[in-house]
Amino acid sequence: MASNLLNHQIDDILETVLEEASGDVYMVNPSWDAIEKFVAVTTDFDGSVPSVHMLADERTLKDVMDDFIVASNAADLISEDALALRTLEEAPENSLLVTDERVVAVVHAGDRVGGLTTDDASFVADTHDTYADRWADASTFNLRTPPITAVRETLADEISPGAEDDFTAILNSLETARGDGDGLDEVTISLLVAAKNEALLYDISKWGEDVGIASKATFSRTKTKLEDMGLIDTEKVPIDVGRPRLRLKIGDDRLREADNGQLATVAQSILN
Repeated sequence: MASNLLNHQIDDILETVLEEASGDVYMVNPSWDAIEKFVAVTTDFDGSVPSVHMLADERTLKDVMDDFIVASNAADLISEDALALRTLEEAPENSLLVTDERVVAVVHAGDRVGGLTTDDASFVADTHDTYADRWADASTFNLRTPPITAVRETLADEISPGAEDDFTAILNSLETARGDGDGLDEVTISLLVAAKNEALLYDISKWGEDVGIASKATFSRTKTKLEDMGLIDTEKVPIDVGRPRLRLKIGDDRLREADNGQLATVAQSILN
């Protein structure tokens, strides 16, 4: 009998299973917290990551993936074939991690988490086959968020390396990027970065639409909101043909004086 994983945090359990798995892993009915922790653990994983087939409740997946930080890193894992997402029609009672070698039931008891483990060959094989069949019949979860690697690379290429540095620094200073009061959303962050680097609204909104962050219309509406609140300013830049374009600039002295680690905090305090 394999050792149970007791008195661990969920990220410890996930890391142990990923380190020891030799083939594909089925992650079945994970909680919100487990999905977030899985993405964080796998993104920072030291070594090759096994391919993880995540079968999760659709509503839970949607809620977790509303956070740009989680979703963009998950999209990176998907692009690397380290993760695939499908939805459960009927969830089992437990959250499970199923590998070729063992089955781990993740049990929450108050603030404690345990991984109850078996490596009984017959039971493991039957469980693996059961979820392989359920996986084959499950619907794919459509994650629309672009991979964070693509976001950073294209931002550096199409706006500037400095803008990419600022974008990354702001994301690193945030625990969540939802735009629901707990964090700035990805469009607001992009516009603040553009204003800090005095980029054109046309350029940042075209980049955002092309990479898959949001439409040009969403960028325009958010720009208007930030401008009305005094966070950013605009100035007209004449062009040879057509209407002048708008250059974005920081509009609030508190933002102008903040470094990247403080920019998100200051912006959130003003927006709230």
